[in-house]
Amino acid sequence: QVQLVESGGGLVQAGGSLRLSCAASTSIFSITSMAWYRQAPGKQRELVATVSSRGSTNYADSVQGRFTISRDNAKNTVSLQMNSLKPEDTAVYYCKGDLERIGLPGLTAVYWGQGTQVTVSS
Repeated sequence: QVQLVESGGGLVQAGGSLRLSCAASTSIFSITSMAWYRQAPGKQRELVATVSSRGSTNYADSVQGRFTISRDNAKNTVSLQMNSLKPEDTAVYYCKGDLERIGLPGLTAVYWGQGTQVTVSS
């Protein structure tokens, strides 16, 4: 059983900051890449940022320079530091993990967290 649990969402004024965290609990999978997605009301889920097992990162253009993704491989956690927040950043944020079964290369799985609400007021 694998669980991804997010925390850190909330309400913040425009220009403020929030830090999201996601902890993955698993003893039989290694985590290759981790990512944050978000879904605003009436819109499709979109990619926010990704980080590989080696620490390579990618960001959506809309958050480049404002958000920073990081991970702790030893703790199986990924964080998203969000600065200079805008009302259009309001969404439910989801953590995603791409996993590979330890000892069985090629046996992969994708898990999602339950989501955490971020609301930015103007």
